[in-house]
Amino acid sequence: MKSICVFCGSSMGIRPAYKEAAETLGKILASRELALVYGGGNIGLMGVVADAAMAAGGKVIGVIPEFLAAHEIAHNGLTQLYVVGSMHDRKTKMADLADAFIALPGGYGTLEEFCEILTWAQLRLHQKPCGLLNVEGYFDPLLKLFDNAVKEEFVKPALRSLVLEASTSEHLLDLFATYQPIVVDKWIEGEVKP
Repeated sequence: MKSICVFCGSSMGIRPAYKEAAETLGKILASRELALVYGGGNIGLMGVVADAAMAAGGKVIGVIPEFLAAHEIAHNGLTQLYVVGSMHDRKTKMADLADAFIALPGGYGTLEEFCEILTWAQLRLHQKPCGLLNVEGYFDPLLKLFDNAVKEEFVKPALRSLVLEASTSEHLLDLFATYQPIVVDKWIEGEVKP
């Protein structure tokens, strides 16, 4: 594993713990020589995780769509910054560059990005680990929703384990290091061939 994509808020959120977790994650990625791939912004938790990784000597790769770069929220101090045509291009590029995915607290965009990359794992478009950094229980309601989707038989129990979760960066990265891809041969009516 050489790079981790981090999805996170363009806001700081209400709790100081969110900023602290972003700073810690950035520092730990740098200390483990894992490149940070993220949305390329200089605001909110996005800016915090990038700045922390850069300050600790890490490699940081941003991917931002043109319309956001035009609003001057692109981070200009990164190792590398890709400016792409659309949000779809951004997600594709980040997925191509990363060996694993972490969601820090964030809003609609963070949830959408994480759930899309999780869906790609379910469909076996990739076999990379996907994890939630559950700072102060932020993702507890989402995890409960995933559990309910299993209970209501919309998600197979084996596929629920695609979502790794930890309250610290160290623990989550340790889970990534031992991750074994999940293979479920039958996910809808009929077989899906890899």
